[in-house]
Amino acid sequence: MKYKHKKNKELINYFFCLFFIIALAFIIASSNQKDVIVASNINSVKAIESSRVALTSKEAEEQIIPEYITVSSLEEIKNNSGKKIEFAGTITGYGPDCPGCSGILACPPNMNVLNNNIYYNDSSYGTIRILAADPSIPCGSIIKVSNYDNQEFYGIVLDRGRDIHGLTMDLLFESENTTSYLGRRYNINFKIERWGF
Repeated sequence: MKYKHKKNKELINYFFCLFFIIALAFIIASSNQKDVIVASNINSVKAIESSRVALTSKEAEEQIIPEYITVSSLEEIKNNSGKKIEFAGTITGYGPDCPGCSGILACPPNMNVLNNNIYYNDSSYGTIRILAADPSIPCGSIIKVSNYDNQEFYGIVLDRGRDIHGLTMDLLFESENTTSYLGRRYNINFKIERWGF
């Protein structure tokens, strides 16, 4: 009788431990945030997972914000001030010795460029070309210029010009004589990378 009672007690302890382990496993599984997929066929699991990946990719595409906002007028440039924008425009060239030019750039640090210095050393972008731009684009703005004689380069707005308005930029050359071949180039791509200093 004592032996039977001892065996019943061991059996009860065994079931209690088993119940405790199953309950603990259930709690751990239910606290996990991932979905548990029960399927008898591994292909159905793969199909479910691939549909989830496709849905996630589609949701991600809808969330993608374009890197640049494309604008086509001076008003749109003003309305998107401070944002990364791009636009197609015109580029011309000028020299520091042009008629009516003093050789001193209009924007700080008001460099004297009569010494043939057509570059500026920017702390973030390095040695870059000097541009004159419309007053709506602040001094110190960094512009990425492309589609110009199959070249791509960075420029900094350090000057203004009486004829530089809207979507036109003026590229500084060593002298007015060196700009004669340039003329006026259209369909130049400009990207404003930084607004002001």
